[in-house]
Amino acid sequence: MKLELNSPLDMHLHLRDGDMMKLVAPLSADSFAGAVIMPNLVPPVSSVEEVKSYKIRILEACGDRVFKPYMTAFFKNYTEEELTQLKDYIFGIKLYPAGATTNSDGGVKAMQEAEKTISIMQEMGIPLLVHGESHGFVMDREAEFLAVYRDLASRFPKLRICMEHITTASAVKLLDEFENLCATVTLQHLIITLDDVAGGMLRPHLFCKPIAKRPEDREALLQAALSGHSRLMFGSDSAPHPIHAKESCGCAAGVFTAPLALPRLTTLFEEHGCLDKLQGFVSDNACKLYGITPPVKKVTLIRESMEIPTAYEAHGQKVVPMDAGCVLPWRLA
Repeated sequence: MKLELNSPLDMHLHLRDGDMMKLVAPLSADSFAGAVIMPNLVPPVSSVEEVKSYKIRILEACGDRVFKPYMTAFFKNYTEEELTQLKDYIFGIKLYPAGATTNSDGGVKAMQEAEKTISIMQEMGIPLLVHGESHGFVMDREAEFLAVYRDLASRFPKLRICMEHITTASAVKLLDEFENLCATVTLQHLIITLDDVAGGMLRPHLFCKPIAKRPEDREALLQAALSGHSRLMFGSDSAPHPIHAKESCGCAAGVFTAPLALPRLTTLFEEHGCLDKLQGFVSDNACKLYGITPPVKKVTLIRESMEIPTAYEAHGQKVVPMDAGCVLPWRLA
């Protein structure tokens, strides 16, 4: 048995830079026709020159693979002139609340300060991608941020707003309130809960932000994906860290899923009898929402076992993937 996917897309991807990027970028390019690239490097990617330079480095790392990096810029208070210069080089602008996640210290401290830039983005048709968490109790951060999404969606009705890596049933419900809202969801949040991360021995390679939530939240996310919700897209949020940064007392947030994402998603959708919905989830929904045409690329999966490597290693870097050592019933052809 085999399954063909047309131009699958990862709508939220961390590729890092340098040797780490040389390791992980080809792994995404083996599976996907393109990906929306996050800009939270150190320093963050925020200017035309930085966007262009980073894209060149990504393409060099991917070699001759068919792969389009959809570049983003790190949110700051841009002028209209700066946004005019950026527009032709970016897919959207990523807003991080200051300190909310990895390399986000330079993010937005008060949403009121961002409104002038957001207004210009609306007029120019530049999508706003948002890491939607407050600084409250860790389990409540996404729920507390939903009021911000409601405010933005109602006051900027022509702005395409993406709620990145949603994790709660409440966020799924919010999708149906505003036509200008869409969302990405990760592989891990369709599968795990907080109990999988910390219910027994701590599993650092499942720790990410936003943190995994309750079973009812996972179920709401899964049902939205399986039902083919038209404004929900796959975004892996695959976030590689070296082993010493994950297996340490100060565990870095991020789950590395890029090389196993499509086989694991295929397994998940097959288990629920919804393989016919996978194409929309991993490509068609995003293409319709954003009006994009990704490179033509057919990715074939075969129903043969795949053992997930215990680690991926190259260029002096070593990264442990989610579910390392486990066997999946599907693999890339």
